[in-house]
Amino acid sequence: MFTEILGQPGVEFCGELKSGASVNQLFFLSEEARLISLCGDNTITLWEINDKGENTILEDVKEFKFSAEESKFKNISVCCLTKNKEHLLIGTEIGNIFILDLKSFQLLDQIIYQDVVMQNVPDDFKVNPGAVEAIAVHPTNPDKVLIGYNRGLIVLWDNKNSNTDQTYNSTQQLESLCWHRNGEEFMSAHIDGSYIVWNASDSTTPKESALTPYGMPRASYGDKHTISVMEGSNHVVFDFTSKVIDFITLGRADSDDEETQVILHNGHLSRIHISTAYILHQSLVHIMSLMFLINSGRKLLMLGDSQAKNHSKREWPINGGKLKGAEGITKDLLLTGHEDGTVKFWDASGLSMKLLYSLSTATMFSVDFHPGEQNSPEVEEEWPPFRKVGIYDPFSDDPRLGIQKISMCPLSETCVIAGTAGQVLVLQMEREEREYETSSNTMNIVSDRDNFVWKGHEALKPRDGEVKYAAGFQPTAIIQLYPPAACTALAFHSEWQLMAAGTAHGFALFDYAQKKPVATRCTLNPDDMTGTSETPMSRRKSLKKSLRESFRRLRRRRSERRQDKAKPEQKTDEKEKKSDEGSSSPSKSRASPGASPEPRPVERQIEARNPEETISSMVRCLYFANTFVTNGTDSAPSLWVGTNGGHVYIYTMTVPTEKRNESDVIAIIAKEIKLRHKAPVIHIAVVDGKSRVIPDALEVENERAKAADYSGSHHTVVICSEEQLKIFTLPHLKAKLKYKVTALDGSRIRKAAFINFRSKSDENYNEFDIACLTNLGDLSVYTVNSLRQQLVASALKREDITGISSFIFTKHGQGFYLLSSSEYARVTLSSRNVTEPNCMVELKEGMRPEPEPEPVVVVEPQKEEAEEKKEEGGLTPDDRYNSGDIAEALNESQLNDSQANTTVEGEVTQDSIQVLQDSTVVESTTLITSSETTVVTTTEETVTHTVTAGGDGPESVNVDDDTKSTQPIVTTTTQVTTDVNEVHDKIIELKITEDDAALAKKNLQEAEQIISTEAPVVS
Repeated sequence: MFTEILGQPGVEFCGELKSGASVNQLFFLSEEARLISLCGDNTITLWEINDKGENTILEDVKEFKFSAEESKFKNISVCCLTKNKEHLLIGTEIGNIFILDLKSFQLLDQIIYQDVVMQNVPDDFKVNPGAVEAIAVHPTNPDKVLIGYNRGLIVLWDNKNSNTDQTYNSTQQLESLCWHRNGEEFMSAHIDGSYIVWNASDSTTPKESALTPYGMPRASYGDKHTISVMEGSNHVVFDFTSKVIDFITLGRADSDDEETQVILHNGHLSRIHISTAYILHQSLVHIMSLMFLINSGRKLLMLGDSQAKNHSKREWPINGGKLKGAEGITKDLLLTGHEDGTVKFWDASGLSMKLLYSLSTATMFSVDFHPGEQNSPEVEEEWPPFRKVGIYDPFSDDPRLGIQKISMCPLSETCVIAGTAGQVLVLQMEREEREYETSSNTMNIVSDRDNFVWKGHEALKPRDGEVKYAAGFQPTAIIQLYPPAACTALAFHSEWQLMAAGTAHGFALFDYAQKKPVATRCTLNPDDMTGTSETPMSRRKSLKKSLRESFRRLRRRRSERRQDKAKPEQKTDEKEKKSDEGSSSPSKSRASPGASPEPRPVERQIEARNPEETISSMVRCLYFANTFVTNGTDSAPSLWVGTNGGHVYIYTMTVPTEKRNESDVIAIIAKEIKLRHKAPVIHIAVVDGKSRVIPDALEVENERAKAADYSGSHHTVVICSEEQLKIFTLPHLKAKLKYKVTALDGSRIRKAAFINFRSKSDENYNEFDIACLTNLGDLSVYTVNSLRQQLVASALKREDITGISSFIFTKHGQGFYLLSSSEYARVTLSSRNVTEPNCMVELKEGMRPEPEPEPVVVVEPQKEEAEEKKEEGGLTPDDRYNSGDIAEALNESQLNDSQANTTVEGEVTQDSIQVLQDSTVVESTTLITSSETTVVTTTEETVTHTVTAGGDGPESVNVDDDTKSTQPIVTTTTQVTTDVNEVHDKIIELKITEDDAALAKKNLQEAEQIISTEAPVVS
């Protein structure tokens, strides 16, 4: 699982546990930027916020865990940090308390046994108290600790004298303990919803009898998620709509008055200012949309401030950490559509998102449910006094209000929203409040189908008469599609003032400048009219037709196999060209004569889609473009419609440039494309002759993009289906290239977008590419002109269905998806546009304790004694080996080492190599200087034994400065298995003088050859 530290907006550190266990408790080591976590597998981990190069990360540095045998008897139930932050008290289920030293991260010898605690307890209380349920250190005397056991027994333990000072007993099972600031009183909370106030010096009776503040008894209110707040006669119960995991109260250090309550819910974090008691929470997210934040950002921020009248004016209390620099590179505006009909506008430029503005579409319809009314500060006349907090409801009162599609043009400040009941809203931003009557239009998509019967939900009814709308986005037109099915596709062109919406039955084109319909098209198959309700339409085929298609597929496969066998190995240039055009990989330069042809990618067989599982008539994508459809000389506005069955409808439109509010828009079906593989079409884009995607509306006029190239009919259209990427030439619609994603990778494309990648080093270079997300969670990038795959990277887990289905791309190469029901994650494909945590934590000098130095045994060399011995006429060991043959010295050393009870100083013996007698392999490093004294350092980490002999060689980093400056070392490394006892007698020390380096090197090589014949492995 993850451990996440949040500071001020933009400050965020995240670390992942290697074990993947759940986190049960967290303890801050204040002013040290360190954190202790207790996990469900009884692992205690120490985390530190450290600088690694230019980044600041959260990393686990130490870990403690009971052994497998100990864990059976030492299952951790609760932990408590002492006031001096030096020890962690670990309570177990058997009732004992262990003490962990946080400096060494090892257990102390002192253990608070339950049996010892119970010795001083009165006889009336000497029953099995159960597991340690709560531990609380005295606020003024760190030697006194409150220990609460599961069955209600509470003990004030004197840790210094190891005895019990007071014993308190309650009849209810204990949940938690809390000291008063003065240390004279404490409170105990119990499982029945009651709490008791105790006098620390009097254990006979509680100071106040048990009180039940309705917070709430689980037996009666187990279905509610509440937090009760009481102050004198003031009493309120915050009724949340999601599970409360934990909460804390925040206040000033010198005051007992708590001002803020921070609540951790299931998936989100919220804050309540106790004096105002208001919090905003959102309903289930249905759809996301992202665009570039331009001038409308300031307007939205001003509108959002006016909406936050009921919010507390206090700043967010969690304000730790420091931002290193600017957070965001791009100005991004994220729109989220929710189940209750609200649309929220977020500033997503940085690491943390900021809510700018909230829009409710429920106020535009005649419904009983209006989001926001539940947040009235008035407390209802009932007991206990519940106060609804937030408007989140996993089951909306009217599911028809759910938002399905959002599209916005920030340049024209126009937003189009489509819902679950076929409602489409065209909204325009206004700075002032207005009251007016909104025009409503109904567009019947299935008007040409006489036998159609709708069996689903009813359409939403717009409000009659004049309606007062607050400043912000106000509706200019309301379109109701019939049948009122959920909208599956949405697009609009703010320059032409046209909007298109699609459902499972077809699509409609609407002119919101004149507020009148333009065209409708039903995509239902006449044979499938039996399934016209809200359920997926059946596609029953006769047995005869099914068998006929099966035999056709078999004959086609056999003919393809025969053709493959009959093909010669050498292909002509013409065949190569055709293969390149139809191949799933981009075309490459021809191989030179005589070279072997490039192997064709192996394609897997694609299983036929079950017609009962998909609705082929469903409109999946809509796209407006000004391009060449009918001829290669004149470009015209066009509408492209892609369906679930691989069908593409192409409409040409006549949009008047003058008298726009008087002349009608005309749309005529021009061409159709039917993909053979019949996969759902999920995205369409037109590319000009310079491999640039046609810019969106008003981008050229506002200098947000370069004008498209219309010199000659060099446009192509890229159609992205779930199985293939395919390029067609315009206006003839001839297939040019294709890339078979499913046939090659076995995956299906779930999301696709055309992205403008800009160079990180060259400001003037940019290129358009296709970015895709597959059902396996992989991100891939392809060029728009040759469909060459440029990048494949794993981004999401294939099991993350919510993340894959909610994923959206930005125009600059970033992506957003839902990490949980209320948390978003961001990824990037562009090295230029990277948004990552750019924060740090400043520590005062000396706040973090210094780590304990590792013990190293070092004996200073006795060089002076060796020189005195040489002056007396004797030979030093170096002189002796210099005057004789190296092989004789080796044999002599082996003979001395094999003698019983005989050890020569400075030689490698059994005492200077540590061998662990178990199945593991250890590393034992022995450093021997050129004098007669040894230096031994042992490290148990890897699978090698390192033996270092004195001589002329490199200096060892394990020897102190004095030794390194006077005694060079030659290192010989030998790998030894667990049978070291059979080999170590063969290893000896080589002593080489410093006078002749060349001779020393030669002698060393000869010695290595001799050792290699004796030792099993030498490196």
